[in-house]
Amino acid sequence: MPETCPFETWARDFLAWARVETGLSPATLEAYARDLRQMAEDLTKHRVKDPGKVTMQHLAEHLQRLRRERGMEPSTVTRHLATIRVFYRWLHAERRIERDPARLLERPHRWRKLPGTLTPGQMRKLVEAPTAEHSEMWLRDRAMLEIMYAAGLRASEVGTLKMNDYNDTLASVMVLGKGNKQRLVPLGDPAVNAIRQYLNECRPGLARFRDGRDKFRLFLSFSGKPLERVAVWQIVRKYAAIARVPGVHPHKLRHSFATHLLAGGADLRVVQELLGHSDINTTQVYTHVDRSRLHDVLLKHHPREGGASKPRVAHKRGVAS
Repeated sequence: MPETCPFETWARDFLAWARVETGLSPATLEAYARDLRQMAEDLTKHRVKDPGKVTMQHLAEHLQRLRRERGMEPSTVTRHLATIRVFYRWLHAERRIERDPARLLERPHRWRKLPGTLTPGQMRKLVEAPTAEHSEMWLRDRAMLEIMYAAGLRASEVGTLKMNDYNDTLASVMVLGKGNKQRLVPLGDPAVNAIRQYLNECRPGLARFRDGRDKFRLFLSFSGKPLERVAVWQIVRKYAAIARVPGVHPHKLRHSFATHLLAGGADLRVVQELLGHSDINTTQVYTHVDRSRLHDVLLKHHPREGGASKPRVAHKRGVAS
């Protein structure tokens, strides 16, 4: 067996500290571990085996290889950089290294990619795809897709929804997002109707076990356990294939939720609150997505194009109103 390298030792110590001291979610810790493993493998491959001898140049070249050779999405590279910065900040604070090589690394804004979205027509096909013909769990799947699009939910948020998070009277759902931040999101009639039908006709059969395995979660698997994040991905992919809508993943429903709200005239700050973004700059990327509307908006609202200053004509009466 090869001897454990310092990268693995220090990464293990860092993850143990993060697990105990920071209270991060299991998903975040898993992402940290994956990022550090990828960094160690890549730097070791390029003859940098000691994390204490890593320079800013080594890290910059590593990030470039992730994008160029591995084809990582810009958002993934940015998250990977965040892991590296936290890791080396901890090593420096623990006095394991004299200098922090990641301190001056800048976030690669030029890599940020506009999020992919579905059209309203594609979204309609997707959420209406679940039928009794495709699955005996179609009521659950339909309710899940409807609420993901209606509330802009992340895949991880779907599985953690509890029964008392959904309020039928107020037609809303309380979502526990990143950093244990809660947000209240109103729901439209399609989502409410789908959830009601699921709760009345499907969930009672899934919650048939009395051993507490359901953990009071809203969406359950056939075995009566909470729906896992991986299962959410599989369900979305399944019905995307049935609806013949290519390139769909759970986060694309969230992107579409935000984009369609802004296209319909929603205020950016409102969309920020609904998505649970702490920084409005994160939400602002959606303002650049729907550029197809710009020409129509110009013609409709600019005074020189006959917009706001042009009187409307009531054709039946023949007078301006």
